[in-house]
Amino acid sequence: QLQLAESGGGLVQPGGSLRLVCEASGRHTEHVDIGWFRQAPGKEREVVVCISNDGHTTRYAASLEGRFTTARNFAESTVYLLMSSLKPEDTATYYCAATVGMDKCLAGRDIAVWGQGTLVTVSS
Repeated sequence: QLQLAESGGGLVQPGGSLRLVCEASGRHTEHVDIGWFRQAPGKEREVVVCISNDGHTTRYAASLEGRFTTARNFAESTVYLLMSSLKPEDTATYYCAATVGMDKCLAGRDIAVWGQGTLVTVSS
């Protein structure tokens, strides 16, 4: 069974950078599209970025492209989310999730597996 686990969250100052890691384990890790989502306190969950199963296609939330970058490392079965120029409004719990189909990923639909989340706090 596919499982996902995020790591790398923590406290960072405004303008700083952070790298989150989503580690996939189990079966079919190379067959799923992976999405990064975030949920801030009191707000709905929103998609950050989706990356295709082959790592060749990425789709970012329009407001975040340019500051956030994602990539897959197939040797390590991991997906990275590099976040730069962080702002206090980026404070949220960040989740990775697996689905099949980039449109479903972007819509947050038919998610097969969610990670447990990792908290990112941007504050001075």
